[in-house]
Amino acid sequence: MVCAGLAQEQGYRVLALTIDYNQRHRVELDAARTIAARLGVERHVILPLDLRQFGGSALTDAIDVPKDGLGDDIPVTYVPARNLVFLSLALAWAEAAGSKDLFIGVNALDYSGYPDCRPEFIGGFQDLARVATKIGSEGGTVTVHAPLQHLKKSEIAQEAARLGLEAGESWSCYDPLPDGRACGECDSCRLRKAGFAEAGLIDGTRYGA
Repeated sequence: MVCAGLAQEQGYRVLALTIDYNQRHRVELDAARTIAARLGVERHVILPLDLRQFGGSALTDAIDVPKDGLGDDIPVTYVPARNLVFLSLALAWAEAAGSKDLFIGVNALDYSGYPDCRPEFIGGFQDLARVATKIGSEGGTVTVHAPLQHLKKSEIAQEAARLGLEAGESWSCYDPLPDGRACGECDSCRLRKAGFAEAGLIDGTRYGA
């Protein structure tokens, strides 16, 4: 949400891509629809891609979402190569639409340690995009913008407030409760709650814990 808002602020037309990968937290698809409508993006595509066929993650397999806080290892909520897959699809749409700019909201400060959120990944994908596309082969440049990469969660919350966005419309929880509330205990919920608390801002998310 904040990433799209920043892109609009910089004067970009926004084509919003959401991947329905049959994730456990499918409520985020509804949040994406709400946000895309609120921002008035030019087009919003929800693309089906069933990563449950591969599994290997608590978000796409019968594996419990951990609720005991962050550790030193990459957690089981990591979806194998997810951001690589997502950016590849975004690149394909961007090239078809005549765009040379991709925006992704990855963060490498207050995060769960996923390898596909690091600056090295973003830089590597940008290099790959140059050799993998018609745009690149004709001398053009594809730029991958990651405006949230070096921001703390509190700073991202502050940016949402500055842009006039309703943070409660966004979704972070990996393991929603049956009644629609966020669990409040998974890594994503913990990081989100701590960020809003540090920023001194109200988070409109309904938590179960």
